[in-house]
Amino acid sequence: MSSPPGHVYDPRATYAPAGGGVERGWAAAAAALPDVPCVLAVDGPVILAWDELVRGLGDAVRESGRSISFARTSDALAPWDTILARTSSIALKDDPDFETIPSLQLSDLFDRRPDPAGVVGSDVVEGDVADVRVVIGPGAAFAQHDVLWYADLPKRYAERAVARGSGANLGQGAEDARPTTRRLFYVDWPLLDRHRDAVADGVDRWLDMQEPAAPAHLDNDTLTATLGQLARRPFRTRTWFNSTPWGGHWAQRRLGMQLEAPNTALGYELIAPESGILVGDDGLSAEVPLQLLVSRHPVDVLGARVHRTFGSSFPIRFDYLDTQGGSDLSVHCHPQPEYMRRVFGWPYTQHETYYLMSNSPGSRVFLGLREGVDVDVFAKQAHHAEHHGTEFDIEQYVQTFPADEHQLFLIPAGTPHGSGAGNVVLEISATPYLYSLRLYDWLRTDAMGALRPVHVDHAFTNLDQERTGDAVGRDLVQRPRELRRGPDWRDELIGALPQMFFEIRRLQLDGPTPVRTSTDDGFHVLNVVQGEGVTIEMDNGASHQLAYAETVVVPASVGSYTVRRTGVTTTRVVRSVIRED
Repeated sequence: MSSPPGHVYDPRATYAPAGGGVERGWAAAAAALPDVPCVLAVDGPVILAWDELVRGLGDAVRESGRSISFARTSDALAPWDTILARTSSIALKDDPDFETIPSLQLSDLFDRRPDPAGVVGSDVVEGDVADVRVVIGPGAAFAQHDVLWYADLPKRYAERAVARGSGANLGQGAEDARPTTRRLFYVDWPLLDRHRDAVADGVDRWLDMQEPAAPAHLDNDTLTATLGQLARRPFRTRTWFNSTPWGGHWAQRRLGMQLEAPNTALGYELIAPESGILVGDDGLSAEVPLQLLVSRHPVDVLGARVHRTFGSSFPIRFDYLDTQGGSDLSVHCHPQPEYMRRVFGWPYTQHETYYLMSNSPGSRVFLGLREGVDVDVFAKQAHHAEHHGTEFDIEQYVQTFPADEHQLFLIPAGTPHGSGAGNVVLEISATPYLYSLRLYDWLRTDAMGALRPVHVDHAFTNLDQERTGDAVGRDLVQRPRELRRGPDWRDELIGALPQMFFEIRRLQLDGPTPVRTSTDDGFHVLNVVQGEGVTIEMDNGASHQLAYAETVVVPASVGSYTVRRTGVTTTRVVRSVIRED
């Protein structure tokens, strides 16, 4: 990938395919099918526009002079009540917001193998067999097939649809209850991700269904070669911003993002379960999940030592919390490690950090308990706010600190925290990002006028009562410690704790001298927090430009690389590093 001089924030960094190209449209996809009669399995997530796929693929095959029939995997799934029973935990049975991530596989939700006998849009009379028999839907790969396609849609589409009440959860019929993000996040996505990664090696064609009438797609040889290249070079993921009731407008004003949106509260810079990588060129690209790259090349991307600990889970996320022109975030905490494993079913917890990219006069960060706080009284007031809508002064219990630009705040699991209004926080944390246990949310309401959910019981069960008083400022608001320096640069450790598996370092470039560093068998994630940008140069001569506010993954396989500033002003780059065992 090349970037022009004066490169600015680009949410759609795109990487050239290897050994082939990205194609568009159903005719090109249908032309790749065998000339002889065949069974095609088209797997993919629930949210996909399956009816449009039936129309588009059906028309293309018929125009080639062949007959086609379709069968849906939903006919082979267990009944909805059975699926609920198989995927519901006792611990969180009645919880309105959370569910334990099931240890099942997608196949455990099927009562029988999907059958390619066509019933949807069939061209043949009963008893005859179509030239192309297609099985569509989640789990289509379980059918006996000759060709396997995976049709994908980025998860942001599912989240929006389910939040609006449209779409469906996995296995849910039109007559069943309204879909929920609770099942989407904690049941559907984990099961579908495991399934996609398990069948990925056998996929003959990858389809990006963001434009269902004319999907972008690439064949398996091209996908395989492209993922192999990406695993050995720096890359960015496609970024986007979500709106929330507390959101601000920094990303709109500073980065030019989503000017039509109500706000740009949450910036998805690098959140592995939802992030995708664009493959193609500026005219035509297909989005491929980051997690697919990691599952295919875990050692190249993560490094052997990180892979041993985290498997194929990419364990670090970078995102923005934008409250400039917005309001205070909720005060919340994240689960303690044992609780995360036992109750929520995720193997590691969400230690977190806040890096202050930008602030406003008087802005602050909520962090840690006040000295001598009566936690029982705190819990009582939080419960009263939850059930009766009664306001209380959270600052009687939780400390605040000045939101100084370029200060890093460490937030180990169980620590109460939240960004105040007027800030732009670069949140660098562990990846299990859906377990924010709200203690207090300022009695904010949702679009329907109901109080936004809080999670007081979970939060107080996990509250770290040792993070209190002066120790909070001493331990969690650390001063930089110099690691090394050169004539016009210095490298600093700006945040580390024994119980957190990652640490944050910062490279400050006051002049043009390039700085050499190495991944040391563990990936790096970099973000330009000050200045115009940098160029990352690899030993093989390849390079990648990075502008202000952009995030890049440097896979472990890169090894040694050089960082060189591209502007003339002081430039700062933060990077996360997985600590040695």
